[in-house]
Amino acid sequence: MNKKWSRKLMLADALVLVLLVGPLVYAATEAPAGFDNLTNGFTTQAQFDLDLATFDEFELIDDGLGPVYNAQACRECHQNPVSGATSQMTELRVARLNGNIYTDRPGGSLINDRAINPAIQERVAGEDNINTFRTSLNLLGDGFVEAIAEATFTSIKNLQPTGMKGTTVTVPILEAPGFTRIGRFGWKDQQASLISFAADAYKNEMGITSPLQATENTSNGASVAAFDTVADPEDTGGSFGADVDAFARFMRSLKVPPRDTALAATADAITGSNLFTSIGCANCHRTTITTSPTGTVFNGTGAGKFTVTAALGDRNIHPYGDFMLHDVGTGDGIIQVGPTSTFFMVRTPPLWGLRTRSRMMHDGEDLTRNNSILRHTDEAEPVIQNYINLSLTQKNQLITFLNSL
Repeated sequence: MNKKWSRKLMLADALVLVLLVGPLVYAATEAPAGFDNLTNGFTTQAQFDLDLATFDEFELIDDGLGPVYNAQACRECHQNPVSGATSQMTELRVARLNGNIYTDRPGGSLINDRAINPAIQERVAGEDNINTFRTSLNLLGDGFVEAIAEATFTSIKNLQPTGMKGTTVTVPILEAPGFTRIGRFGWKDQQASLISFAADAYKNEMGITSPLQATENTSNGASVAAFDTVADPEDTGGSFGADVDAFARFMRSLKVPPRDTALAATADAITGSNLFTSIGCANCHRTTITTSPTGTVFNGTGAGKFTVTAALGDRNIHPYGDFMLHDVGTGDGIIQVGPTSTFFMVRTPPLWGLRTRSRMMHDGEDLTRNNSILRHTDEAEPVIQNYINLSLTQKNQLITFLNSL
């Protein structure tokens, strides 16, 4: 038999196999986990260490800090137990509601708590009758979250019960003009890429502008130009600002939060995990999500292109969240990128790394796991009723499971 016919028969056999058992798929592998300051493989360890140093670096006025700002370094809000994780830090958001008319305050909803000069200190006005604190978010594992496909969100949403289906918002990719993706970062899902997220946080939290966010914030709507001693954009170099590039590369290189394996292996935690699923918590606090295949390209072909590498692709992550917006009765009353219907919605907080948190919910105002659960209403009401109906022993088992995350 010649080689040509041999190849044809091999292709025919493969086609029959596909018709019989379906297309061949490659099993996803577990995303690496750890609080160890080691790369997940997206970059080398040497590059990771350089980017970590940039993430931890304190900014000064000569670097462009402020003039209004909240922190001097990324690690101020993201460092427990390692840089990139969460902390007790909060930011303040306010808005105005006059009857049914919602408006942002002059300068936007964010109140910066610090200023390089007291003359431009931001303060809440009497008309600002909506206010909320927002806790800083965990960044560990966010590279994998960025690699979740749009279709995966649709699939998760379709599996959720009626009345509990998540809301997605589509947001622009700052580094890829004309391209959009489903938002997944921030309490209102206001960002969809880690480059966009980094540029936004650099300006809003530290007051440092970049090519993607080149205009300084105001102070209660008033210009701060007289106090701004560094020309904008202040973060230059690289593709989108040397620091913004480093922040995004660092976040893409972070491992996911690890479980407390000893506690997770106990009978109480295992029973609690089963209860977590059986009473409905996993409807929104999704146990497992698989990232896009290696080689998937997002955001077009220009400078903002993001290619899912082997370190991030085909990976199973266990965030215990769906990264979508829900109304569970705790909404912060702030509208950002979504429609007015998102007024009472916040992103489902992923529960991975929960054992490192002493303050829960979007505002950090609940201090126990039990109180956090009982605070849920509205979309989550059926689930909370199931929780209430558990015995005390079962409730403690479920909380033991949560404490293992």
